[in-house]
Amino acid sequence: MRSGRRVHLIEVGAGPPVVFLHGSSTSSLSLLPLLERLDGMRAIAVDRPGFGLSDPVHVPRERFREAAVTFLDEVVDELGLQTSALAGTSMGGTWALWYALARPDRVRRLVLIGSAPLLPGTRPPAPLRVMATPVVGDVLTRAVKPNAKMLVRLLASVGEKDTIVRYPDLIQALVAVGRDPVASTVNLAELRAGISPTGFRRSLLVRPDELRRLRAEAQLVVLPAGHVPYLGHPERVSELLSAFVRSAT
Repeated sequence: MRSGRRVHLIEVGAGPPVVFLHGSSTSSLSLLPLLERLDGMRAIAVDRPGFGLSDPVHVPRERFREAAVTFLDEVVDELGLQTSALAGTSMGGTWALWYALARPDRVRRLVLIGSAPLLPGTRPPAPLRVMATPVVGDVLTRAVKPNAKMLVRLLASVGEKDTIVRYPDLIQALVAVGRDPVASTVNLAELRAGISPTGFRRSLLVRPDELRRLRAEAQLVVLPAGHVPYLGHPERVSELLSAFVRSAT
């Protein structure tokens, strides 16, 4: 990277390029159930700064959105991509949306998997508002060490109780991310950049007038799933995503 930071990614397949962005408290490993089933594309799953094996970066709260766009500029430039599809899950979907708004000429397709934070009408769950609270979040981060049972309970709160248990290796990988002090620090900083004790910060919300500026082709698919639909429906989500991306070529 031209900034000198190390960025880790997983790359599989051949075809039109798709850059994947994971959510908070995870890494690119959380996307493996999806990546291994994709067809006819070059899938590039990126560890966002401070997660997985990517170097962290300190970003002032007021520059968080700008820093996300700058990071993705560096990634796609380093990969030699003039244009690509962007696919994000959870907070990764918000980063993808920010980038599509800032660089519309570089995004051929935009895929948001699961509910994306910071959209109009959304509100962060109470546990995240607690974690974003000064002092309280710091104490909880130091005192509570994630384990498999805790992770399953967390995923159950977003509708994935019966699906996450199908992926024991993924559970262990996510627990490891939760115990990584670098990732924990970055995750807490990300929560506080986007969330106050009362809700999402207005400065980072995607406004309705911004959404109206998007000119990418849209396709809405609703599945009987929770926050991470590819855990329960990996084949269906992979099939839909592959067809949508290939239709742009």
